[in-house]
Amino acid sequence: MAAPVASSGPGPAPAAGSGVGRLQEEALRRRERLKALRSRTGAHKNKDNGEPENKQFREDDEEDATKHKELKLRNYVPEDEDLKKRKVPQAKPASVEDKVKDQLEAAKPEPIIEEVDLANLAPRKPDWDLKRDVAKKLEKLEKRTQRAIAELIRERLRGQEEELASAVGSAKQEGSDSD
Repeated sequence: MAAPVASSGPGPAPAAGSGVGRLQEEALRRRERLKALRSRTGAHKNKDNGEPENKQFREDDEEDATKHKELKLRNYVPEDEDLKKRKVPQAKPASVEDKVKDQLEAAKPEPIIEEVDLANLAPRKPDWDLKRDVAKKLEKLEKRTQRAIAELIRERLRGQEEELASAVGSAKQEGSDSD
């Protein structure tokens, strides 16, 4: 294995030594802040052994522990007479029907209006949106219709002029024949 090569570039070489000293200073400041915080919050240490009061074992807990160790047999049917005395009687399930009925009654909405008039609820013109959508198309068709009507009128007028001209022409011929 090769030995690590020291860098000869710019920068202080003894930076590792000053970095450790700086870290130690920060650790000391942090400890002082924690001590001040503990003294403000009231977590005082017991003078006897140096532990905080909340971590000391209390003798009251021993009595509680013995009370909690008593067996309560709910589902197990023991054969021993001493254990049969500790068996808890079967629990009867609570009646849920009353609770369910109460909840169902509470969930039923009370009718605000006894009678609903459908004429007030329904729009007066149920196809208003259809008319709105078709209006643009109808405008175009209306213009085309007007043009077609005008064209038909012109054709009839031309046809009548021709008929009139032919009638006048035939009348002249009849008049000239009778002369």
